[in-house]
Amino acid sequence: MNSRKSQEDNASKRRSPRYALFSDLSLTYEGRTEEIPSRPPDISPHGMFINTAKHFPEGAIMKLRFRLSRSGLEIHARGEVRYCLAGVGIGVEFVGLEAEYVRAIEEEIAGTPVIG
Repeated sequence: MNSRKSQEDNASKRRSPRYALFSDLSLTYEGRTEEIPSRPPDISPHGMFINTAKHFPEGAIMKLRFRLSRSGLEIHARGEVRYCLAGVGIGVEFVGLEAEYVRAIEEEIAGTPVIG
């Protein structure tokens, strides 16, 4: 299966549309201190896709920090890797995201064009 087809299949399985609305992403494998290089991903209230060439196994727990573009709110979260597209990136589902952060993400994406 090619990566474009995989992305389309994953997009059809999503609970929510995705939006590109944040910056300053910091990604750390939980239990380690090294920051992992990544490019700004897209986000939904349930998770995000992170562009990174690094491979992570499904189920890996990541520590995430990012800033919402409009409000400037910095969000700290944990996420579980749900799938990995080799050389492209990882799909991460938020784990125990505080209700205040969920509301902030929902407000951030309200009225924003959907991507992918």
